[in-house]
Amino acid sequence: MKNILITTICCLLLSGNFALAQDSHFITSGTIEFEKSSNIYAIFSRNINKDNEAYMKPVFDQLKKTQPQFKVLKSTLTFGYNKTLFVPIVNENQNGSFGYVTAAEQNNTIYTDVATGSSVAQKGVFEETFLLKDSTRKINWKITDETREIAGYTCRRANALILDSVYVVAFYTDKILVSGGPESFTGLPGMILQVALPHENIIWRATKVNDIKIPETTLIPPKKGKVATNKTFRATLDGAMKSWGNYAQSYYKAFLL
Repeated sequence: MKNILITTICCLLLSGNFALAQDSHFITSGTIEFEKSSNIYAIFSRNINKDNEAYMKPVFDQLKKTQPQFKVLKSTLTFGYNKTLFVPIVNENQNGSFGYVTAAEQNNTIYTDVATGSSVAQKGVFEETFLLKDSTRKINWKITDETREIAGYTCRRANALILDSVYVVAFYTDKILVSGGPESFTGLPGMILQVALPHENIIWRATKVNDIKIPETTLIPPKKGKVATNKTFRATLDGAMKSWGNYAQSYYKAFLL
């Protein structure tokens, strides 16, 4: 009887460990499909004030007639070997936005080397392309106990502030062993599967995670563009938009995100 009891307990322990092992599958390489959703009505309306409403309101009315409220763009994040490559998917049939909705666009291709803390970001700014080579953005995340299911993964919430005033809400999973995320959002103990900028009316959300082997040769940084650092890029934007007054703020913030 005693031997049977011991055998039963051992079987239960082994089966429990096996189940735990199954639940603890970790991913080291693959691709993630993201969707960026922007409320262009809300973004545009924030730029209407008493000084410009005479001509901005008719433009806004026209926008609502020709554009859906939410603009959705797709992108792919490839990861492995402690590196990530975020690439927008070009949709030739996608209608363009009005100038004040620049934040709704997706013009950045970003390579990140997590191990070295460096990144190469190819950014389209109007008719010019910049190639920013610098360290990764330092984000002071505050991890919370809130969780949410995203693309089949239980993710934990983290909050932060970037660019002095942009509030960020992110959800990450520690089942993907690369500290990456969409665009330039990194720095959490796992992969970020959702980023929301609530006050900017923008959200990136993973729709599918593909657990596949990625050749390291595919994770290479972009090469085209006017080389700059984050500091010199800001200086260029400051100089170009110096005379724009308040109109510059929406563009400036969008290009720095």
